Amino acid sequence: MTSRADLLERLKAHTTAFQEEARFIPRFLMLLQSARCYHRDHLPGHITGSAWIVDETKTHTLLVHHAKLGKWLQPGGHADGDENILNVATREVQEETGLTNLRMLTTGIFDLDIHPIPARIDFPGHLHYDIRFAFIASRKAALKISDESHDLKWIPLENVAELTQYNTSILRMNQKIMTIVY
Repeated sequence: MTSRADLLERLKAHTTAFQEEARFIPRFLMLLQSARCYHRDHLPGHITGSAWIVDETKTHTLLVHHAKLGKWLQPGGHADGDENILNVATREVQEETGLTNLRMLTTGIFDLDIHPIPARIDFPGHLHYDIRFAFIASRKAALKISDESHDLKWIPLENVAELTQYNTSILRMNQKIMTIVY
């Protein structure tokens, strides 16, 4: 995912057992036809990158309590013009958690999601076209809560549903991880 062309090819080849995720693929392909889709001012939506991180025992995931959204989510954020979406996801992990030593758990795209972001006083509601990657990191590594979060913690995989208020997008990633590791 080092370029738009690479991402297009990987999206075309992406397979999933989840129908809701499969329905996102054509929408991603259409969005990528826009020259500015990697910029946060592109409306009605733009590309973002995020990371589903599990610990070395593959029993916990690292979530942040997002300050603006008031929800527990995986680390991630805006591409801000960077077409290397894997770099975007790893940059966001570093900024939001302080983690720098990540190892990819799966090659390529782990999950896709399109989700609404509510309007703020200074910006209209819009969509995030989120490309997600799976990583392993050590639970012993020092963590740093960013200004964008209220909290940050390792959560046992079996507690993710309740903590995230049964967010279907997060439950899908959690189910995928449990399938991979168990």
